[in-house]
Amino acid sequence: MKKKSSETLINHKETGTPAKTPGSLLNKPLSRRDVLKMAGVGGLGLLLGGGAAGALFTGTQAVARRKNVLNAGRAHRAAYPFYGEHQSGIITPSQNFLCFASFDLTATKLDEVRALFKKWTTAAASMTQGAMLGNESTNTNPNLPPADTGEAAGLIPSKITITFGVGPSFFDSRFGLAAKRPAAFPDLPKFRGDALQPQWCGGDIGVQVCADDLQVAFHAVRNLARLARGTAVLRWTQEGFQRTTAAEPTAGTPRNLMGFKDGTGNPDVNNAAQMKQVVWVQPEDGASWMANGSYMVVRRIRMRLEVWDRSTLDDQQQTFGRYRDSGAPLGARDEFDPLDLSAKDEAGKPVIPLNAHSRLAHMEGKTKLLRRAYSYSSGLDLKTGQLDAGLMFICYQRNIKQQFIAMQEILAAEDKLNEYITHVGSASFACFPGVAEGGYIGDRLF
Repeated sequence: MKKKSSETLINHKETGTPAKTPGSLLNKPLSRRDVLKMAGVGGLGLLLGGGAAGALFTGTQAVARRKNVLNAGRAHRAAYPFYGEHQSGIITPSQNFLCFASFDLTATKLDEVRALFKKWTTAAASMTQGAMLGNESTNTNPNLPPADTGEAAGLIPSKITITFGVGPSFFDSRFGLAAKRPAAFPDLPKFRGDALQPQWCGGDIGVQVCADDLQVAFHAVRNLARLARGTAVLRWTQEGFQRTTAAEPTAGTPRNLMGFKDGTGNPDVNNAAQMKQVVWVQPEDGASWMANGSYMVVRRIRMRLEVWDRSTLDDQQQTFGRYRDSGAPLGARDEFDPLDLSAKDEAGKPVIPLNAHSRLAHMEGKTKLLRRAYSYSSGLDLKTGQLDAGLMFICYQRNIKQQFIAMQEILAAEDKLNEYITHVGSASFACFPGVAEGGYIGDRLF
């Protein structure tokens, strides 16, 4: 199939928006740049209506300035492809912002769900390339709501990725898919210390949107929710952030809100063999529809920052088993030095405490997963007067039972970090393999 333009538009047969006469001006694709052009032309028209020649010149200048600004942005445009063997947003370098959305299906028929995923596919393919939903006619008709909500008009794609998965509840009795639920995708157990709140848990469908611009990311979630109307509703959402690439051009390991580097021990995403071993589901794993997909776990972890801020630096470093400044393991010098779990101090005690977070999460090097965490801040907890802030822990793996569950059972029981954190949200999703052009999200399952 012929490759689509980077500013491909949504398929109106799938979205239900009216078709136009072939060749009609109103049927032209509408990119975010086109919207800026239209805004400039509109301003010019008003000036012409006033009959002032000087105003015409001013309007032309305005259009030129706007175009130059836009071209400047496009020169730095960076867009990840939506179609491919794997979904983007899993081993993709982490962008600056996260908008996570969990949906519940209200549809009762599998055909309705299939239609939703087709609509989301064309919409996501457009938004990841910086195109608006709809065309000129569906965005300029004064008698109808615009096809696109418009807040991303004129913005570059900002490296946005949109990653889709389905939760365990998707395989209940509603759609006849129970037999297709993978054995490697069990319900998460209740871990020791969990204080889960229903408003932050579960969901039939999970959508992870990441971008270098929060407004671009929010725009995607908002429009996916609009397209889902009548088929699915939002269950919960959470925004997240990291240090931006503008604040740290070297793109070093981000720090969490406790001040420590988060993700140093991640496997190398550029090592294809390691990604197959750790992240991507393989054909021999069963559930052939998940081959080249990955299992995602999401945990909303609230940090007791007020308590943490009163602890000494030594206690903080003993808790993580790493130096706060460099990120190096205790007893080492560089962030990426290996953990020496056998090292003892002069008193014969382990240099890295037995209950240190890094020691326990290391799993003696036998179990790995890919972390993709973001900090969150949701303002003030009015009940306690403390910050409602912490970590949106997201990880990807090939087998949830053998990787996340095995690791979290140990952390929940022994991690010194538990003095300062509480898991309040939890969800898991089977993230589909990538979509081939002409296909749609989840087509191998349906």
